Amino acid sequence: MFLKNLGLSEGSPVIGSPFPWPHTKMPNELFASMSGMVFLKSNGASFSGTLYPKLALAYPGLTLTDLRGEFIRGWDDGRGVDSGRALLSQQGDAIRNITGKFLGYDYGGDSKAAWGGAFTYINTAGSTSAAGTAGGEVNTTFDASLVVPTAVENRPRNVAFNYIVRAA
Repeated sequence: MFLKNLGLSEGSPVIGSPFPWPHTKMPNELFASMSGMVFLKSNGASFSGTLYPKLALAYPGLTLTDLRGEFIRGWDDGRGVDSGRALLSQQGDAIRNITGKFLGYDYGGDSKAAWGGAFTYINTAGSTSAAGTAGGEVNTTFDASLVVPTAVENRPRNVAFNYIVRAA
């Protein structure tokens, strides 16, 4: 009886809790057992606290979190892994520092070089100096893709789902 009064039944999603949904149609459009429920996309939209008073308890600012293209991260809550974060706070992207080293000189006929990590050596031809004297250029480049997978954004491996929230 208690669960029924809250609008919950076995397997019913809790009002206000975002969850991944593998369809463009809402659960109440697909399952008759959920026809009395209302679902909204977690897309940053505002909603009416009068229309959805239980949802307003979870989101007192009356705006859903925009989870499109985002990853949910568990709240640190004192663990120390991601300290200083508040519930529902956003965090920008970041990657670990990528380092490398190089040592090189080019004396005509006596070149030495050592590169590591994300650095590479590009041989520049055209040295005309004698052995043991200053010669051609040493051209060093930095390319993170030599040591990590790269793209136009930073991201972990992922699968796309539609994040939705039960409103009523």
